[in-house]
Amino acid sequence: MAISKRWKKPENQYREWFKSKDGFELGKVQFVQVEEDLWVANLIGQHKINKDENGNAPIRYDAIEDGLKEVSSFAKVNNASVHMPRIGCGLAGGKWEMIEPIILKTLSENNIEVTVYDF
Repeated sequence: MAISKRWKKPENQYREWFKSKDGFELGKVQFVQVEEDLWVANLIGQHKINKDENGNAPIRYDAIEDGLKEVSSFAKVNNASVHMPRIGCGLAGGKWEMIEPIILKTLSENNIEVTVYDF
C-alpha cells in the first residue's frame, strides 16, 4: 500500500496483469519502472488472500523462491540492489524464518545487495 501512495503505476499495472491473465501465475514477476533508475517488482507469491479450509496460509514459498530468482536476474542485468519489506509475512501469512533463507539463497548468495525494511 505504501508504494501505491507514492506511485500509482505498479498497482495499476498489477491490476491490468491480473485482469488479462497473461502469464499471471504463482512465481511470476512483473517489473514496473517508476523512476529513471527505480523499478517495482510485483511478485505473485500467494494463492488467494485467506487461509484455506485446512487453515493453511496463502503464502507459497516455492513461488516466492521462483519470483526472487527472476528478481535476482533482473538485478544482475541492471546492476541494481533490492529493497523490500519482510515480504510474505503480512497478509500472506508467511513466516520470516522460511522467507529469509530464500532471500539469502536467491539474492545474497548471488551477490545482490539486499535491504529488508522492518516496519
